[in-house]
Amino acid sequence: MAYVIPAPRTVSVPVKGAADGDEFPVRRIYCVGRNYVEHAIEMGHTGREAPFFFLKPADAVLPAREGEVAAMRYPSLTKSLHHEVELVVAIGTGGRCIAAERAMDHVWGYAVGLDMTRRDLQNDMKKQGRPWCIGKGFDQAAPIGAIVPAAQCRVGPETAIELKVNGSVRQASTIGKLIWSIPEIIEQLSAAWDLAPGDLIFTGTPEGVAAVVPGDTLEARVDGVGSLAVKIVE
Repeated sequence: MAYVIPAPRTVSVPVKGAADGDEFPVRRIYCVGRNYVEHAIEMGHTGREAPFFFLKPADAVLPAREGEVAAMRYPSLTKSLHHEVELVVAIGTGGRCIAAERAMDHVWGYAVGLDMTRRDLQNDMKKQGRPWCIGKGFDQAAPIGAIVPAAQCRVGPETAIELKVNGSVRQASTIGKLIWSIPEIIEQLSAAWDLAPGDLIFTGTPEGVAAVVPGDTLEARVDGVGSLAVKIVE
């Protein structure tokens, strides 16, 4: 097939240990909002509310290989760029209306990611009752480490998730503190959208979100999955 303009490149993420440099192609990025109780509280909410979702464009991905430091440009229009460390689920088998009991059969692997947020723009949109895509879906808004096949991971309730900024811990929790578990997230998502191979799900962030500035180095980690290092640049 011929195109009238150059076709966009396929966005992809490195796969840990993959032969021949094979990578995971990205279709869509789904994100779960306020999925840790303590984070919901710090954002002015409480309780186990029904899950809600937003999307980032696939080309918001900023891939970072383990052992490397990815450079993230400080985005335009904002004076309050916030970090949100998250466990990322990579979908390998698609489906619709997937029952929670079968959901893990659809998981290809896991990664550690950052849901970077232009918080001031997001808050402005909330106050006006407008969509806040501008706060979440900008360029390089989804840094992500290498994806690890599920068979090589041990992700459970005690799995630790952490983010350091310039060596100091900002966020620290465990996956067991997710309000909505991974199977429940997949069940809810697949009721609203047809999930497909290549989809990424950012599962939510613990408390401790805060601003970063150019020159800061972010080090994210999920035990048994991997790490991610990002430096904020002008």
